[in-house]
Amino acid sequence: QVQLAESGGSLVQPGGSLRLSCAASGRIFRINFMAWYRQAPGKERELVATIQSGGSTNYANSVKGRFTISRDNAKNTVYLQMNTLRPEDTAVYYCNAGIQTLSSGLYDYWGRGTQVTVSS
Repeated sequence: QVQLAESGGSLVQPGGSLRLSCAASGRIFRINFMAWYRQAPGKERELVATIQSGGSTNYANSVKGRFTISRDNAKNTVYLQMNTLRPEDTAVYYCNAGIQTLSSGLYDYWGRGTQVTVSS
C-alpha cells in the first residue's frame, strides 16, 4: 500500500509565497516521476510541474519563473515552491507519482489534495 500526503496549502495574499510538500509512504521500491497538478473550481485538472528521478523538470507555461519543483529522494518527498502567487493560482493542488512497490510493477498514485487560495 502506497500513500501520498500533501501539506502546505493555505490562504495567501497576491504576490506571496507558499511551499507545498508531498511525502510518499509505504512499501516503496522506487519512485520514477513526481508531479504536481491543480484543479480550480469549474476547470479541468492541469499539470503544473514534473520532476524525474534524475532531476529533470518541466513546467506549465503559466508558472514558469514563479514555481520551482524539487524532490528529496531520501525522504520520498516532492516540493513545490510557489512565488509571486496570483489569484488565478487558486486551486486544489494534487501530488502525483509513478511508484514501484516491493511486490508490484510501476503504478500511478495520487494524493488527496491541498487547497491553495490566493486572495486579498
